[in-house]
Amino acid sequence: MSLIPAFQIGLWNAWILMLLCLLPVPLVALFHKGVFKKTDSIHASILTGRENKILIFSKVVMFSLFIYSIFLPLPLGTIWFYIGLPICLLGLILQTVAWVNVATSPVDEPITKGLYGYSRHPMYFTLPLIFIGTSIASASWLFLSLSIILTITHFYNAIPEEHVCLEVYSNAYGEYMKRTPRWVGMPKSRKR
Repeated sequence: MSLIPAFQIGLWNAWILMLLCLLPVPLVALFHKGVFKKTDSIHASILTGRENKILIFSKVVMFSLFIYSIFLPLPLGTIWFYIGLPICLLGLILQTVAWVNVATSPVDEPITKGLYGYSRHPMYFTLPLIFIGTSIASASWLFLSLSIILTITHFYNAIPEEHVCLEVYSNAYGEYMKRTPRWVGMPKSRKR
């Protein structure tokens, strides 16, 4: 691995993996209209100054990673590529499942089925797999460092996101929080 591999625009660069990461977002918004409207309107008003700065910083880091991926060649045929690619693909598959869970859930209820039954934040759990897998596959320490920073900011972003969901979905989300782990694990059974 190198700190900064050769910069070159090419067909077999890390942007291919990043494109696969971004693709579900407009598709879900297109086919499941209004999926983001309910929480987006409250999200900005509920954030503290520090939370807003961390959110903006995480978006800048993510944007930097996407831009960097355009110029980051994938060293096909190397051990780094063969180690990183399966990690990235696992993250992409899990993230796609999470997006399908979002797209097939009612807009007026919290998302609790599929991966959301095992994690309140499966998107934040799968993105590190995608980005860290890509950094290994591309053999770039810089991409890995930025990916770790992004992962840390996502851990912080999960807290205000839960406050927003509590504001929007109230008791239903509170019950969901009681039975579902924040990151990953087995859900607690519902009390009858």
